[in-house]
Amino acid sequence: MAKEWILNNAMNRFQLNFKRNVGPTSESIRKCAPKTLEEWMDYYFKNVRSKEHIEELGRKLYVKITEVIQAEVEEITEEDCINYIFQMVINRTFDGYMTEIKTIYGQLQSILQKNFPEITIKPASDEWDRLYNVDFYILINGKYIGLQIKPVSNDVQLSQIFKERGFQQQTHEKFYKEFGGKVFYIFSIKDNGKKRIANEDVIEELQQEIERLQKDIN
Repeated sequence: MAKEWILNNAMNRFQLNFKRNVGPTSESIRKCAPKTLEEWMDYYFKNVRSKEHIEELGRKLYVKITEVIQAEVEEITEEDCINYIFQMVINRTFDGYMTEIKTIYGQLQSILQKNFPEITIKPASDEWDRLYNVDFYILINGKYIGLQIKPVSNDVQLSQIFKERGFQQQTHEKFYKEFGGKVFYIFSIKDNGKKRIANEDVIEELQQEIERLQKDIN
């Protein structure tokens, strides 16, 4: 029940079940008039959205829950926690901190702060997610760098990833024109049950962009 509540609320919050993402399901199922689940599934994947598209929505939901929502939880104030239950707050704060360090978001921030101690990675707003396809941002000299975290596995083909990047290129170019910084893909992979950054070369590119914006005072 708890897992379903989290999934349902996250899916509604990020509008992954909206018509623009999953298509006109009510209209489509009436048009199909299926007698079995298999008949409806076959019709949907052929005429509404592909199976690969639905799997990608699932991966996006996973990122939102494990990266964005978790980062927001870490912003809960001590006062908020004390008003809840003091003992539970102490334990949860510690557990939450340890969990954050294990996320891609936490790993990336720790790496960047070695050379840029003033850098803080912040969760992007829901509006930015929809308009620009960014999960996090970094603010530098009044300009923004965008970050999009993508979970990958052996089941996710590179052709599929590049196809999606092509679709999102326009939104990332729009982000650059409006906010002055590039958008970077951070690929997340599970290794022995722990998440790590798969494309570590992006870290150097990201640091170069940070240095460029720091030098840009205009």
